[in-house]
Amino acid sequence: MTRAEQRRIDRDVVEEGAPQEGVDIIRRVERAIIVGVQLPGQSASFIEASLDELAALLDTAGAEVVERVVQRRESPNPATYVGRGKVEELKELAASLGADAVVFDDDLAPAQQRNLEEGIRQKVLDRTIVILDIFAQHASTLEGRAQVELAQLGYLLPRLRGWGTALSRQAGGRVAGGAGIGGRGPGETQLEVDRRKLNRRISKLRRDLESYGRIRRTKAQRRERNRIPTVALVGYTNAGKSSLLNAITGSDVLVQDQLFATLDPTVRQLVLDDGREVVLADTVGFVRKLPHGLVEAFKATLEETARADLLLLVVDASHPEAIAHIAAVRDVLEEIDADQVDEQIVLNKIDRCDAADVAALARTLELQTGRTPVMVSAVSGEGIAELRERIGVRMRSARVHVEARIPFTRQDLVALIHQRGEVQVEEYDEDGAHVVAEVDEAVARKLRPWLVVDPWAVEPELWELEPAMQTPSAQAAEDGDDLAHDGG
Repeated sequence: MTRAEQRRIDRDVVEEGAPQEGVDIIRRVERAIIVGVQLPGQSASFIEASLDELAALLDTAGAEVVERVVQRRESPNPATYVGRGKVEELKELAASLGADAVVFDDDLAPAQQRNLEEGIRQKVLDRTIVILDIFAQHASTLEGRAQVELAQLGYLLPRLRGWGTALSRQAGGRVAGGAGIGGRGPGETQLEVDRRKLNRRISKLRRDLESYGRIRRTKAQRRERNRIPTVALVGYTNAGKSSLLNAITGSDVLVQDQLFATLDPTVRQLVLDDGREVVLADTVGFVRKLPHGLVEAFKATLEETARADLLLLVVDASHPEAIAHIAAVRDVLEEIDADQVDEQIVLNKIDRCDAADVAALARTLELQTGRTPVMVSAVSGEGIAELRERIGVRMRSARVHVEARIPFTRQDLVALIHQRGEVQVEEYDEDGAHVVAEVDEAVARKLRPWLVVDPWAVEPELWELEPAMQTPSAQAAEDGDDLAHDGG
């Protein structure tokens, strides 16, 4: 009997009174075989890059990849994802290499996962559970752990199944110590008990996350009242966002060369060269094929990105799949309704690659977006000063140029302009203050009654103007049209 078979037998034994979790979705994997399926329209290089990423995910999770297998198919097999012959091949390969898990690079349906485990006689995992495992390891805050657990339970719920005699153990009614009327009642199967427990736990986690969300929204509203601009760092996992945050702000956020090292959002203050204060927020990294359930669980946190004034899309310039990484990040941004936020691409890790390659990548991105990326190295500090300057310029572009005549009775508005804007002209006469400044939109709207030129005023159409208010040429043109109409 092999070690794998012994582990499977041990796993299937259910002791009386033992907790019934259905399946243990998180279990230590030491040696894994990774499997990819190449479908029509997908290149071999795309599949290899995706498997490289899966291998990196498993390395972060603490497992070693001993072999990779790729099968070309017109479409996935509904029962086993790969063909029957490939299932047999994987079974023999796992036995010969001593692998204790087979990991697929795509999501598996619960039935596919069960059929594969029965055919391969080994633990079968998919990309989603590997990512969930990494998130579970790295979550440190109460909210982060609750978000990960919610995603895990959402993954587990449709995969519950009975173990050994667990399904036959039912809780029937017994009265007065006897068997009750009709013997054992239908009662509840253990599977139903497990499902009910999970649903109860999911409901509690959602309530907890709503409570955490209220706290976060309160903080966001406070920043809105003070109108502190927010810059969110987004990007593919391991693109160097945390290192860049440290380099820009001088903070000491955790930095590790592994996927999803930073999970919980981090916020730091940045004082720009002109004295303005902005908030920099480091968010969780994205990845291709990011589990939808994980996006849903983290949606409340990711919504902070949608409220930012500027996104710094950090790209690992040394990675051969940099363009594909940008596309994957933008897919997630669209899913969380953050695709309309102003964006600045930052090419990081330029110290790791050839200058000509970085310049070519920058030209390609400039042609695609119409804006010049900033090239930096968070390690050496190269380009950091230019990035800080670019942030200041982009934040100024989001401001409104105003000229206002404010009466003495509203000098609180003058103080507000000084507090949250950049004053260019300030003069006083007998009527009050004449101020020219750059302010954010919220302040500009408060100044509307005293603005010399209202940027939100809608110009009336010509036909809306009274004849007395029209220009002589417009009135003459209208009279000419009337005469021509009468003459016709």
